[in-house]
Order: sequence, then C-alpha cells, then structure tokens
Amino acid sequence: MTAKHYDYIIVGGGSAGSVLADRLSADGDRTVLVLEAGRSDYPWDLFIQMPAALTFPSGNPLYDWRYESDPEPFMGGRRVAHARGKVLGGSSSINGMIFQRGNPLDYERWGADAGMESWDFAHCLPYFKRMENALAAAPDDPYRGHDGPLILERGPATNPLFQAFFDAAVEAGYPRTDDVNGYRQEGFGPFDRNVHRGERYSASRGYLRPARKRGNVTVQTLAYVTGIEFAGTRATGVTYRRGGQNHTVGGGEIILCGGAFNTPQLLQLAGIGDPDHLRSVGIAPRVELPGVGENLQDHLEVYIQHACLQPVSQQPSLDLWRMPFIGLEWLLGRKGPAATNHFEGGGFVRSNDDVDYPNLMYHFLPVAVRYDGKKADVKHGFQVHVGPMYSDVRGHLKIRSKDPMARPSILFNYLSTENDRREWIEAVNVSREILRQPAMAPFNGGEISPGASVTTDQEILDWVARDAETALHPSCTAKMGPASDPLAVVDPLTMKVHGTEGLRVADASAMPYVTNGNIFAPVMMLAEKAADLILGRALPAEPEPFYRHRHQIKEAS
Repeated sequence: MTAKHYDYIIVGGGSAGSVLADRLSADGDRTVLVLEAGRSDYPWDLFIQMPAALTFPSGNPLYDWRYESDPEPFMGGRRVAHARGKVLGGSSSINGMIFQRGNPLDYERWGADAGMESWDFAHCLPYFKRMENALAAAPDDPYRGHDGPLILERGPATNPLFQAFFDAAVEAGYPRTDDVNGYRQEGFGPFDRNVHRGERYSASRGYLRPARKRGNVTVQTLAYVTGIEFAGTRATGVTYRRGGQNHTVGGGEIILCGGAFNTPQLLQLAGIGDPDHLRSVGIAPRVELPGVGENLQDHLEVYIQHACLQPVSQQPSLDLWRMPFIGLEWLLGRKGPAATNHFEGGGFVRSNDDVDYPNLMYHFLPVAVRYDGKKADVKHGFQVHVGPMYSDVRGHLKIRSKDPMARPSILFNYLSTENDRREWIEAVNVSREILRQPAMAPFNGGEISPGASVTTDQEILDWVARDAETALHPSCTAKMGPASDPLAVVDPLTMKVHGTEGLRVADASAMPYVTNGNIFAPVMMLAEKAADLILGRALPAEPEPFYRHRHQIKEAS
C-alpha cells in the first residue's frame, strides 16, 4: 500500500493524460501522479519515433492493447480490430500522426446542445491555438497557434501523385483549401502532421516529457488501475496493480484519461452506470448514470487502391531488402521515406446536398498498403482512405464481469442505419469519380481494390462489410452534458462525473459527438480546456468567422 497522497491522480498517460499532467503541474505547487498501464515510449524505440514505422506497432502486443469489437451484426459477424496505444503518449505514440481539428461546425453542434454553450467553436478555438506550434501557418493567422508545445509540420506532398490527386479533385468539382485546420476545412490540400524533423511528435513528447522534469510530477508505467476508491460518492483514490502487487494511493482529484474504452470500464467497475447492467455482473450500483458506455461512435474506412503506371510511388520502399537502407538513412539524417508518415494530403467533401458540411474524409497515399503493413501486389500503386465522418450509428461498451482485467464487450453497430449505408455508397462513388479524372490518367493503372467486380450498391455494401477497417477514432462513451440529459455522464462546466465529487473525465469518451476527421487534435483541445476548468479558469472566446457552405450559397445568390 502506498501512503503518499497526491493533489491529482491521472489515470492514463496517453494523449489527454499528457496534457493534464503538464497543465495541472505547471505552477509547481500541486502534486500530480500519472498511472499508465503500458510502458515508456523510449526515445530509442524506432517503431515509435520513426514516422514510416507506424505499421509495426499496430497488432504488436508490446505497443498495442489489441482490442476488438464483438461480432458486428451488419458486417457478417466480423470482429473489427482496434489498436490502442500501450505506451506513454497512448495512441499518439502509434497512430498515423495526422493533425485535424475537425470542422468548426462540429463544435457549433456541440455548443447547440443544452448546457454545452461553452463548447462552441469560439470557445474551443483558443485551446486549439494554445497547444499548437503550426510551422506552416502565417504568423498573423487568427486560426492557428505558434507558441504551443505541439510542433506541427505541413506535409510537403511533393510526390507527383499528390498534385495529380488534388487536380483530379478540382476537375471533379471539389475545391482546394489552403488549410483544413483554418478558415475552410472543405476542400483538398496538404495536411498538418505531428511530425518534426523526421520524428514523431507525440503528446508525450510535447507535454509529458517536459512535465516530468518538474519535481511535482510522478509517472508510473506498467501500473494497471483496477478500481476507484470512494467514501460515499466522493472519489478518494485508486487501486492499481504493478509488479505483481496491489497498491492503493490517495488523491484529492481523480481524473480519468483512459479513453473511450478504459474510462467507461473503470466507471462501471466502480458502480457508476446503468444499475440493471451493473447488478447483472455482480456490482452494486453506486451512482445511476445509464449513459456510461453508451453513445459509442467511431469512423469506419476503406482503402480504394490503384496500380500506378509510372514509377513514382513509394511502393518500392515496402520491399524488405530495401528497409535496412531506408532505416539507416533515417538514423543518420532523419531523412528519406522513413521520415514521413506518408499521409501528407487529402481532403473533405460533401457527398450529397443534404449535409451542411463535409461528411467524407480522404487521406491520399502514394503507396498501396494496409495499416497492418500488407502491401498490394503491384510494382507501383496509390490509394485513398475514405469513410463517412458523422455517421448516425451508435454502439456501446459494457463490462462482462467485475474482474478489472477482463476485456469489456464492445459493439459499434457499423452499417446499421439506412443513412450510414447510403453515405457508404456515396463515398465509394465519389472516390471513383475523383480517381477517374484526366489529371490521374497518366498514373492510373486500374483499380485493385475493390475492383471491377464491385459496381452495384449492394456489391459496394457487401465489400465494405468484408473489407472496411476502423479509422481508430472510438469516442463519446461518457459524454458531456447537463444532469438533465439522460445519457450525459460528465458536467461540461467542470468535467466532474455527475453524482460524484473528486472524480472527473477528460478524454475522448467525454466528446458528445465524434468530430469530422482524425480525433487526436480534438482530444488534445478537450484536455487543454478541461485543465483550465479543473483549475477554475478559462481563456476568452474568439468568435472568428469560418466557412459555412449554406451561407456562402445564400451570399452568392
């Protein structure tokens, strides 16, 4: 048993936990303990620090918790694998390093819900700016930050396939945009990345490593939190396993940063959730919050792969015999194919006239390869990743027993709604329309996947059900909202768990709706704002204008 008491105990040293550890310890007075169930993100670990090595940690038990869904009923009973970071920095230490804030209208949607007014875009923008050092943005850009701890580089996108893809999108009737994180998200162009000088720039590197140099921050790795200690409804500490032994440590505030899977799991283990479900697994209910584990959201995506007619793709870099030489080039100068995440550009479009802002996201790659490293059988190739961004599909997470080591039941219900299925058909058709434009003709050697045999709506849906993978954006399982909201778990003004004291949530689970794009940046913003709420302060809102398709149409007419 550990006798020491901390002002703050942060459960999870991932993206959000890294931010909280840094911001809450900044004054040097408050003591902070970070408990991370995974191991350290060692600076010498090439699979973490080398951007192009991102395919290696996924599925590797040294880096990945290797979650998977229950059999998905609308995907032929497939279990969908979900990689989650098992190291400091969490998934920011193993992800694709794409930095996308989402669309400003995402936060207008958040702020439109009762009690969520302080989470609209004007209130979130200053926290995006506070965390950024956006190297490609102009110094006077009112949408971007330049002094934050997270260094962002713009993808060079100099491979001729990128320019051809951007030109093809314009030929298909879609716009270019200068910055998907600026005034206008909609359109195509280079992406920001948390890559700096050829190395991954994770949340741990930007926030946690500097915080650990302070004498008031303690980080314990390989510390698996098994429960929350309570006195009535006040959280007073946590229990955890480390080195084969059980420990208990006290805290003035317990802040859950375990993400969309681990945070609701811990809440349910503590008796916070739907009472009927808790009783069914032998847990006495402590606080009735039926929304815990509900409202699960994610992005599903497919790879549309093509052979490339010209020898300009990065496909040869996947040859095993080349990898030692590519790795040596990176080791000696942080240069070459290993120094990029390859996700250097893409775009956002509206697939139909019914949506107010983009519902499809594109990542373009000058190589044809899956997340697990399996490459297409071509000498040269390219691909786009595409999927709907704000699907109306909802899933859930439920613990199976009171054993904290047991994996929970996770069900996403992908493809379960008519609207989701419609948008998937549109996603594939829009992608094919772009890729068959004249700008791509000099490079287009034909579609490899899904291939010419997939043409009808039903064939497209069958292919998606067989082949789609998660984009790894699980979220929303402990959503923010007022106590009057039957599914709300977290008070949006304090980040406290409703019905408790001394217990807060600040991670992807607190999002009410998944955002439009990769969710690393929104989670970091949420954690930045949560830190201020915990400390009883707030940055002033910045009501900057942003692109609204409906408004632009009205003004043009």
